[in-house]
Formats: sequence, structure tokens, C-alpha cells
Amino acid sequence: MNTNKLTKIDFNMKLITSFLIMIFCLIFFSQNMMAITAEEIINKRDENEYIESARIEAKMIITNSGREMTKEMVSISKGEDAFVEFTNSRDRGTKYLKKGDNLWMFFPDAEDVVKISGHMMNQGMMGSDFSYQDIMESTKMTELYNFELIGEGEYNNRTCYILEATAVEGKEVSYYRRKIWIDKERFIALKEELYAQSGRLLKVSEVKEVDEFEGRYYPVISIMENKLRENTSTEFIVEKIEFNPEIDESIFTLENLQ
Repeated sequence: MNTNKLTKIDFNMKLITSFLIMIFCLIFFSQNMMAITAEEIINKRDENEYIESARIEAKMIITNSGREMTKEMVSISKGEDAFVEFTNSRDRGTKYLKKGDNLWMFFPDAEDVVKISGHMMNQGMMGSDFSYQDIMESTKMTELYNFELIGEGEYNNRTCYILEATAVEGKEVSYYRRKIWIDKERFIALKEELYAQSGRLLKVSEVKEVDEFEGRYYPVISIMENKLRENTSTEFIVEKIEFNPEIDESIFTLENLQ
């Protein structure tokens, strides 16, 4: 083979190599430009699930060793304030008031107001698997946790981002670490594993049904399981929800609680 042929082959190989490098660079940079961060994912989740103000009619179905109890309620919230009143016959008139970090409960039988604080906030609300903190917590997740995108996976045939959240130092939270499956299309948290700082799994929350309201997705049926108790779970069902209603500020007062 003469020198001219070798030179031509060598030139062509260099062209092919350069072309392949260019294609690889385009793919690499386009993927990185399109990549979504953990912070962007959780902000999109907050856009769906964080409530500025709302009125919700809901019920909890508490299952314990095969026995079921149903608790019905009306919840009104605005910012960090929330008011909950139970309406089922057995618990009618039982009320909760949250003002910032303070929580009170009114017992109609005793006609007494009790302040709930400290370790009591982590106890089951009305015997459910949801703690007082779970029900009443209103702060955006991004203010409480640092997030890391650790992979992708599936939950109930939905492709999800999998995030790990670790509590921000100095913040008081119920769960030191969370592992969260967030729907890639709707940006709803479909599953959460909730851990203590020791690494022990405390609870698992799973969303069973999602509806669209006013252009945003919101979980309407979810189940919480307390892994420290056996044969127990609580289903939370949203029956009616109104976002950004007109709310009288007098609702969030101790006088209204009584």
C-alpha cells in the first residue's frame, strides 16, 4: 500500500474519531443541561402539596389488629395556623388548634383545654398512626431538610425520582431522615420511609390515589404504617378540599377552641 493511501485512511480515521467525540460531547452536555436537581424536584413537590390556606373535609380509618375505627374531621389551615374539629358521633366536638409551634386540644366531655408539647407531639393523634406533628406540620420541606437525589425507581407502575432527606442542623423534626419516591410526571411524593437518627425505620407512608385540583396534584388517599407497632395502619381520605378560601382569623383563637 502506497504512502498516499495510508495518509488518506489515516485522515479518514481522524475525521471519524473527531465526529464521534463531537457526538459524545453533545449528548453528555445536553444530558447535564437537562438534568434536574434534588432541590428543583422538592420545590415542584412543594408547589403541589404545600398549602398556603385550605378547608378540608376528611376521615381517618384506623385499623388495629383487625379492628377498624373511623374518625371524621374538618380542617382549616392558613400559613402555620390550623384548626381541626372532629365531626363523627363518638368524637364530635373534639378540637385542635395549632398556632405556630403551639398545639392545644379541647375535650368536650371534660370541657377542658390541654396544651400538647414536647414528646407528646410524636404520639398518635386520636389513636392513629399519624402523629400530631404529621397532621399539623405546615412548614415547607425545603426549610427542614437537605435533599440528595440518589436514583430512580418505580412505585405502583409510576416512574419516580428517589430522594434522601436529612434534617437541617438545629431544626426540630419528627424524622431525622426520609427516603422519598416522587412521581416524575406529577411531582407527588408517592412513598416515604421515615427514619430515626439511629437509622431505625419508624414509619412508612404510601399514597394510593391522587387527584388534580385547580391545576395542581394532591394526594387524596394515603396510608401510614407505624413500624414500631404491630398490625396497625391508618388510611387518610380527603373527601373535599378547597384551596385559598376566605378564612376568618377568629377561627385560630383559644376562644374558638372552647
